[in-house]
Amino acid sequence: MKINNFELGKGKTFIIAELSANHNQNLDVAIELIQKAHWAGADAIKIQTYRPDTITIDSDKDYFMLKDTIWKGQTLYNLYEKAYTPWEWTQNLKEEANKLGMIFFSSPFDVTAVDFLENVGVPVYKVASFEITDHILLKKIAHTGKPVIVSTGMASLGDIASAIKVLKENGCQDIALLKCTSSYPAKPEQANLITIPNLAETFGVFSGLSDHTLGIEVPVVSVALGAKIIEKHFTLSRDNGSPDDSFSLEPHEFKQMVESVRIAEKTLGTVTYGGVDSETSSKKLRRSLFFVKDVQKGEILTKDNVKSIRPGHGLHTKYYDSVLGYQARFNIERGTPVDWKLID
Repeated sequence: MKINNFELGKGKTFIIAELSANHNQNLDVAIELIQKAHWAGADAIKIQTYRPDTITIDSDKDYFMLKDTIWKGQTLYNLYEKAYTPWEWTQNLKEEANKLGMIFFSSPFDVTAVDFLENVGVPVYKVASFEITDHILLKKIAHTGKPVIVSTGMASLGDIASAIKVLKENGCQDIALLKCTSSYPAKPEQANLITIPNLAETFGVFSGLSDHTLGIEVPVVSVALGAKIIEKHFTLSRDNGSPDDSFSLEPHEFKQMVESVRIAEKTLGTVTYGGVDSETSSKKLRRSLFFVKDVQKGEILTKDNVKSIRPGHGLHTKYYDSVLGYQARFNIERGTPVDWKLID
């Protein structure tokens, strides 16, 4: 699966900085977020493309009231009115990201957003967890023929299978799935990262993580389980007052995450037995058979004068029982490695 010049599965994890609402509807802040994300080592910038009236309606009926979340007491419309990214910024944000060598893309939330993003020219689409069951949107995205990254928060196996079926039947063949816990913030014990390799195996796709935990540990661990994509919310400061600040990483934290992920990637290596080059000198420190007492010519080798000790210059320890009972061919000093040439 290729996104511009970035090819998934070629060793490097695709790390996405999610801007979401953390710009506080200030274009200068949005530009600074992109610049800081580049400094922190992100490969891509992702925004969200919707307006309040493309995602919900302005109603204070109980259906539309937020409960049991960090946004409790607000209507959906009021939240999205404060959180959305003005569409007229999009081209400027894309140009800034591209200028810095980063991939720029978005999560569209309705068909008009897809049409808009096609005109902007994004190379990949993201489907948010809450939209995985919106087959109208999935068909529209699939018709672009571009790669699609799908978050799977709350989704059952059936939901995921249906979404993939809709995408593939409508022209999309390059699909990646992200394990996601749609809780804000999410607790590490809710991450269930073992799902990441299961997603890849079950659906035959690249898999990764969209993370809402507060630290960097969960993303780093995900790499060891095969995550090829990591998406993390990004903010200049958790004190900025944005709706999403509380579960976002600040620049220095994001940078630490990226650096830790890059180290984790290197630790995976390949299936290796027998040691690596740097272990060659260490092999000489393994145990082997040595004379631990002075032995006279003709003297019998016993458990008292031959032992398994470090280093590894003598006969292999597997010959211990075999050499006992042999005679010394010469006078042998204590500390001499046992060798067949020295015994009869």
